[in-house]
Amino acid sequence: MEISDTHLTNPEWPGHARLHEAWQLLENAAFSLLAFILVWKGIAPRIGIVIGLILSSSFLVAWLTGPLYGGSMAHSDGTEFAIGGISVVVVVVAIIAGLLLLGWRAHSQHIEVSA
Repeated sequence: MEISDTHLTNPEWPGHARLHEAWQLLENAAFSLLAFILVWKGIAPRIGIVIGLILSSSFLVAWLTGPLYGGSMAHSDGTEFAIGGISVVVVVVAIIAGLLLLGWRAHSQHIEVSA
């Protein structure tokens, strides 16, 4: 959704803002892939879960503190991807964070039982 004219290719955004958007997208994709590999391959599942929690919780904190710096989930044209007034993106990220926390708990219990 961010590789569109509301974000990365938005002609109203200065080039520097688009650079930061591309950087953020690439960085988040790389860290998400690393977290997935760490968990999936069992290399370091807890580190993978922590990386996922950092990515999802930082988004939620940015959303919650948006009023402090003028941040909003609304696009430049005023539209927002929401159902019933609730941002779909915020709900999805909150669900991901919740699943990561459940994964952490399940992994912690597995270690305690195995030890």
